[in-house]
Amino acid sequence: MNEELLSGAGELVRKMPSSLASERALLGSVLIDPASLTEVLGTISADDFYVQEHKQIFLAMRELFDASQEIDPVTLIDMLVHKGVYEKSGGEDYIRSLLEATPSAMNIADYARIVKEESTRRRVISVCQEISDMTYGEQEAISHILDYAQAQFTEISQGRDSRSFQHIRDVLRNVFANLHLLSEDKDAARGTPTGFSGVDRLLVGMGDSDLIILGARPGMGKTSFALNIATNVAMAQKKSVCVFSLEMSAEQLVNRLLSSEALVSSYALRSGQLTPEDWKKLAAASMRLADTNLYIDDTSGITVTAMKAKLRRVENLGLVVIDYMGLMDSEARYDNRALEVGQISRGLKLMAKELRVPILCCAQLSRGTEGRNDKRPQLSDLRESGSIEQDADVVMFLYRDEYYKTGANTSPEAQEENVAEVIISKNRHGSPGTVKMHWNGTYTKFITIDTEHEEPQ
Repeated sequence: MNEELLSGAGELVRKMPSSLASERALLGSVLIDPASLTEVLGTISADDFYVQEHKQIFLAMRELFDASQEIDPVTLIDMLVHKGVYEKSGGEDYIRSLLEATPSAMNIADYARIVKEESTRRRVISVCQEISDMTYGEQEAISHILDYAQAQFTEISQGRDSRSFQHIRDVLRNVFANLHLLSEDKDAARGTPTGFSGVDRLLVGMGDSDLIILGARPGMGKTSFALNIATNVAMAQKKSVCVFSLEMSAEQLVNRLLSSEALVSSYALRSGQLTPEDWKKLAAASMRLADTNLYIDDTSGITVTAMKAKLRRVENLGLVVIDYMGLMDSEARYDNRALEVGQISRGLKLMAKELRVPILCCAQLSRGTEGRNDKRPQLSDLRESGSIEQDADVVMFLYRDEYYKTGANTSPEAQEENVAEVIISKNRHGSPGTVKMHWNGTYTKFITIDTEHEEPQ
């Protein structure tokens, strides 16, 4: 119902969309069949009702339901009087009229759908008014307004609501639903697997909304490790994986992917010295990669806002990989690079939370490791480490002792069987620890070492 009325001054006044009949029928359905409330709890909330009185009635029904008490006119009126919605002598007639106006509870899902649709219309109007005020005000940067508008409409289209607080009873219901799921399916507790069993045992997979920093000195293989994880997720999880390559072109990146997947020497790919067997391997690997939803963006100096604008259009997004943070641009210019990196890291964490996917971001380490006897990386080796360490949920480092023994210019063939350490120095969801892996430089590929897993420190 979206009526247009004339005010006393003759101006057109629009009435907010609502369906009072559907709201009354929904509440009446619960009174007729209290068990039907379970059909709509995941669909609507009290804020979806337009009439304030209906919101209070629905909240009272929820409270009775959560307390495992009977929902009928007597108990409902008693609850509403207790909450101060009605006086002791009032409310009975209206509650009973809800029963009389509802033919049956069979159509409660349809009533809920209509109530939700009208609520969504009101939210769209509210967001448009807010964006209009921001635009007329001329105080906000247009890039911020566009990003905010896109974020709001993305939340609306995905059925998420950021308008108000959540009552703890709603959160508790979600927590217990998740606990029941975990009790029946242990794997449901895991986040997105990296495809490396040792790393997954420590991380329990990459959690939704996690910002994961992968740090290493140049030449340690952080790009290859990140691409290995991206390929594993794209193939095993059948989800979209987006890779932002700020250092290498898309063609260079795909060359690495082909080398790792086909087990063809990266040198052979660069030089073109390919055998007939190599061509067969490349053809098979190409078919496997083409069958995934792996997307590559090689825009240089991209900002977090530009990333979000592209990622919001990707369906079934499962993982974002960024190579690497040091080449990203911030929204604002600062004299101090540390402030810029701080803004970027905060933006990446907020983006992970908004998109509800893990973000794996590579980062360069300072030369501080070179001057120590034990050259294994530490959190303090992250460039502009304060903000990155604070914003990240997980910080992983790559370390290969052979790199320092033989030098960075050793041929890939000589480093083929190097042992690499994945050092998890920060793990917000668990304990830190170290996982040992094989690094095959010929194919730019990391391989899990069976049973090689140190206990968490």
